[in-house]
Amino acid sequence: QVQLVESGGGLVQPGGSLRLSCAVSRSFFDIRAMAWYRQAPGKERELVARVISGGSPDYADSVKGRFTISRDNAKNTVYLQMNILKPEDTAVYYCHVLISALGSYWGQGTQVTVSS
Repeated sequence: QVQLVESGGGLVQPGGSLRLSCAVSRSFFDIRAMAWYRQAPGKERELVARVISGGSPDYADSVKGRFTISRDNAKNTVYLQMNILKPEDTAVYYCHVLISALGSYWGQGTQVTVSS
């Protein structure tokens, strides 16, 4: 069983920053892809940022230049650095990994609220 535990969400003012973390309960050697999604109230879950093993990250147009996805292999952790946050970034953010031979896994989600 693979577990993903997210942290780092919270309430932040517009223009502020947050860093989300996703701790994965196994090493990254067989992880094919990792990503962050988000789901706002009344909306479908959408891809925010993704990195495929050996490739470059790609981002939703709405977050390009503001968000950065990264990984720490030693800590088995994926990060999402979010800068210049806007009210429309308010959502529950989910971590997702795709593992060779095992499949797809999701975290439980962490709430991000951008409001003054």
